[in-house]
Amino acid sequence: MVEFGFTPSTTLSNGLGRTGTIHTPHGDIRTPAFIAVGTKATVKAVLPESVSDLGAQAVLANAYHLYLAPGSDLVDEAGGLGAFMNWPGPTFTDSGGFQVMSLGVGFKKVLAMETTRVTSDDVIAEGKERMAHVDDDGVTFRSHLDGSMHRFTPEVSMRVQHELGADIMFAFDELTTLMNTRAYQEESLERTRRWAQRCLAAHASLTRERSHRPYQALFGVIQGAQYEDLRRKASRDLAALDVDGTRFDGFGIGGALEKENLGTIVGWCASELPFDKPRHLLGISEPDDFFAAVEAGADTFDCVNPSRVARNGAIYTADGRFNLQRAENRRAFTPLEDGCDCYTCTHYTRAYVFHLIKAKEMLASTLATIHNERFTVRLVDDIRASMESGTFSDFRGDFLGRFYARRTQA
Repeated sequence: MVEFGFTPSTTLSNGLGRTGTIHTPHGDIRTPAFIAVGTKATVKAVLPESVSDLGAQAVLANAYHLYLAPGSDLVDEAGGLGAFMNWPGPTFTDSGGFQVMSLGVGFKKVLAMETTRVTSDDVIAEGKERMAHVDDDGVTFRSHLDGSMHRFTPEVSMRVQHELGADIMFAFDELTTLMNTRAYQEESLERTRRWAQRCLAAHASLTRERSHRPYQALFGVIQGAQYEDLRRKASRDLAALDVDGTRFDGFGIGGALEKENLGTIVGWCASELPFDKPRHLLGISEPDDFFAAVEAGADTFDCVNPSRVARNGAIYTADGRFNLQRAENRRAFTPLEDGCDCYTCTHYTRAYVFHLIKAKEMLASTLATIHNERFTVRLVDDIRASMESGTFSDFRGDFLGRFYARRTQA
């Protein structure tokens, strides 16, 4: 049984962006790689077999959601996340730290924010109720399903993720918003560091206890919002953590950030982290973000956008994002995107998917999601190929120039 490791390969001239291979018990991941998001042990609307067919190398599920339903103990009994959802490849689980922020302040999945709004130590979205409360030991939260109260600590998060059985897990962290004050960011960063120590200790204990299961890698999560000194400090602190010989196997770069500074922030972190360990950027969205993240040193990243916009009737193409609900698609007997090799484009037309959307048929989400996920996987595969061939800068310019041309013209 292969355990966990990372082999860097081609490196960009900036010394940060690189290709490589992550080795896991359930297979290798060639990086950079897009990790499809299967929040509740499913990429919404798509069979796991279809996710494999469209080229995804790994999927990421959410510890918070699976803890609430069906329960991490049940997933453990089923043989782990991969066996439970019939996914044979590598799997990731996040720690539940994101839900601390989204439940606590009501911003849902919004991580890219502006810093021009008022800063506060008690940020809350307008019209929202705080459903999670953070203290130095952990987080108490109310289930969004039935209102029941629950408690997550670093030890609970580790137990849940070990039971879920993913190849790559993340340490429990507190995710702040850009509207929190600098003083709170500093306090939160220290809290996350202490939680990281506790996660390493719990991880070591659970690994010994569960020696009958394949090894699960643990990534530390770097916070620090928009502050360079905090991001660099967090990177150095987590890279140096050693709890009785147990260290982080890789690192997640998390937290709210300004979109225009994404690459800069990733670069701050990557330049402080060990070169021989993988870096995962948690939750980014659009093609320009992918290029910025990869160039700055991200090896893997996850994103809900391909499936989310598909369920709202939008598709990605080389010429930008298009709304399939526009009347012009009613008699468009052409693929969703000319030249696309996905199952949807090789079997169905825009006119048919337009009809399904208007008829409110579930198949519309399935066909649009297959296309968007394939588009995203193929784009990142092409980015990796351009890095290996030394044509990254040319490919980035050509692709982004075409993708955003309509926006520029407007």
